[in-house]
Amino acid sequence: MSELIDSESPTPDRLLHTGAEHPVDPEDLVMARGRDLTPERIERAKQQLEEYGAAAVERVLP
Repeated sequence: MSELIDSESPTPDRLLHTGAEHPVDPEDLVMARGRDLTPERIERAKQQLEEYGAAAVERVLP
């Protein structure tokens, strides 16, 4: 069954992970913000992961 995700709603918890299971990738960081995946947002997330490491997600998710 396919579900549509409303771009105005936060990303569902089932689509997020904190890195405890595996490393955080740029797409995870974009989705943690509840944003649509775009090349620009993915690139910015890559830069933030390079600068802050896995702690970048903690800046988004308390």
